[in-house]
Amino acid sequence: MENFVYVLFIVIITVNALIAIYGIVFRRSLVKKLISLTILSDTVFVAIILVGYIFTYPTIPPIYSGVEGERELLLKHASDPLPQALVLTGIVIGLAVNALIAFGIIQVYRLTGTTDAKRAVSVLVEEVMEE
Repeated sequence: MENFVYVLFIVIITVNALIAIYGIVFRRSLVKKLISLTILSDTVFVAIILVGYIFTYPTIPPIYSGVEGERELLLKHASDPLPQALVLTGIVIGLAVNALIAFGIIQVYRLTGTTDAKRAVSVLVEEVMEE
């Protein structure tokens, strides 16, 4: 049953990543591209935490109290803290990058009046050609 849950998680993560990549590649709105990029980064973070849990299950956690009665419970429920720390750092960096991209989208909208990528490029090209 436990393997079924892991396989289900992997399938859900894969489908979620593919949907996000579709949104990044095929959507013309810059806002939808930003939302898809955020979904993709969150999917990667969940995958990293899942991998950190799966591969550390049979090992002893780095922080161990030494109490023999709780050892089996600790070994059963512990996960590696390194992937968790990396994901936390990635979330902070992702938030800053998303804010920067959102600011860029707002500036594109102010200059061109649209968030459609193709129309924004055509408006900017027309402005350059007029000069």
